Amino acid sequence: MNNKFNSFLTAMIALLVVGGATLLLLPQDENVGVGTGTSVSDLHQVEEITHAHGLAVDIVDPTKVYIATHHGLLQLKNEKELFRVGESMNDYMGFSPHPTEASTFFSSGHPSHGGNMGFLKTIDGGVTWSKVSDGLNGPVDFHAMAVSAVNPNLVYGWHQGSLQRSLDQGKTWTIVNSEVLPVQLTTDTKDESTVYAATPRGSGVMVSRDMGVTWSSLSPAIEGGVVLAIAVHHEDPKIIFIFSEKLGGLGKSLDGGETWNKVFGGIENEVVTQIAISKSEPNTVYVLSKENKLFKSMSAGDSWVLVR
Repeated sequence: MNNKFNSFLTAMIALLVVGGATLLLLPQDENVGVGTGTSVSDLHQVEEITHAHGLAVDIVDPTKVYIATHHGLLQLKNEKELFRVGESMNDYMGFSPHPTEASTFFSSGHPSHGGNMGFLKTIDGGVTWSKVSDGLNGPVDFHAMAVSAVNPNLVYGWHQGSLQRSLDQGKTWTIVNSEVLPVQLTTDTKDESTVYAATPRGSGVMVSRDMGVTWSSLSPAIEGGVVLAIAVHHEDPKIIFIFSEKLGGLGKSLDGGETWNKVFGGIENEVVTQIAISKSEPNTVYVLSKENKLFKSMSAGDSWVLVR
């Protein structure tokens, strides 16, 4: 497991550096539009999950999962049928769902032919996308991005070494911090001011309680190790899941990060890169591994089954 983790970590850090500096020089994509609804014809069956960058559970249907990938947005229905949504093969590096609108998602990244897309929004479940803005120093390519679970107008994105924040759902941005280095960002599910960063260089999990301006370590117990993924329970934000090098796998806290326990039940040997918790059934948790294996727990992490 250590060899798998170390090789993946090296690639992840390299990706952060490339995404923050080099891709900015490429031409931006303008081939995005606005749609109004999703139909069966908008779904194109695919065989496998490849190169995933984001994971979200439908806010109404806990058996429907969205996976943002290097080759477009995928939708898994009834834990069996896997589809690509729409025709786009764009690389959605940053991906975050709207907290109350099931067909609305936000993203960033770059198209298949190169360039940066800026900050995007879809209102039809990912069939079509519209550019909201270029962001600062853009068009941006947010590799880490989060829309607040409390206030959908509040958005965070990390690009070119700086954390940007928007208070108007991505129309305008300000740089709020240039020190935090996130692999992933997620927000508290009850407190609008709190945002978390999973970090790749031994800082563990960092937390800001003033909307991203200042940051501190969430927990000494996981300092000195890389954290690749993080998710916060929707009903009880003291329940937090992470994938931590220090813990040696998937970990869970019941006290807001003060103490942690490694999660077992069939998931202990997996390198987890994405975690998503259902809003309609908060004890339902999905994780995606480095090998693109999708696992599901219906017991808040006590036991797991391989979905795909």
